[in-house]
Parts: sequence; structure tokens; C-alpha cells
Amino acid sequence: MAITQGMCSSFKQQILLAEHDMDTDVFKIALYTSAATLDASTTVYTTSNEVTGTGYTAGGNTLTGATVSLTGTTAFVDFSDTSWSTATITARGALIYNSSKSDKAVAVLDFGSDKTSTGGTFTIQFPVNDATNAIIRIA
Repeated sequence: MAITQGMCSSFKQQILLAEHDMDTDVFKIALYTSAATLDASTTVYTTSNEVTGTGYTAGGNTLTGATVSLTGTTAFVDFSDTSWSTATITARGALIYNSSKSDKAVAVLDFGSDKTSTGGTFTIQFPVNDATNAIIRIA
């Protein structure tokens, strides 16, 4: 089992078919254990090996603050950081997905190792919103 970071291939195709609207659709982020298998071939949100624990609800958090930008030839999107308070969980990665569009997968995040919160705040901090660092970039 492995989590491999990347933009989901199905999302790339769906962008060209105008199936996602970053301004109006509801995007969520779900957390997964190291037993999960997630990569660019992931097409939809799944509960298989999703994190369980105090302070975490299946399906994860709704992402807010979507900002779509363009610098040169690279388009990119960023979300506000999100967190689970008073959480006792361990996660190895995450899946961003569009809950407005049948839970279609957008991107897989690999944390590089297990990250744990014990009765504290578990935060996903998105990188700088620019053409080089944003979590979702189309060049």
C-alpha cells in the first residue's frame, strides 16, 4: 500500500470537459492512513483506509477560500489551511475531492511520514499560492 502525491489524471481530463468549478463547487479534504492506496489513478473519494479517531468525521473537512490565479503560463489554485481541533488521529496522506461532483478526486497529498495529533489540533497547511508551489498547478 502506498500514497503517491500528484494531481489525479481523471481531474485533468475533467477540467478540459468543464466538470469542475473552483468558484462554486464544494471541495473537501479527507485524511488517510499509511494502509491506503492513493495516487494519480485515484478517481473518487473512498472510505477505504480513511482515518478514524476522536475529532475526525468521515469525509474530512470542507475546503474554503479557493483562489484561482495565473502567473505567466501557469494556472494554480489554493485553499485556506484547514484543521481538526481536539483530534486524536494519525494520517499519512490526504485526498482533495469535489463533493459537488459525485466525489470526484482532484489531488493526492503524501505527508512523507505518519503525522499524529493526540488531543490537539491537526492542521493541513497549504504551500505558498504561486506558480511554483501551489498544491494544484497547471502549466
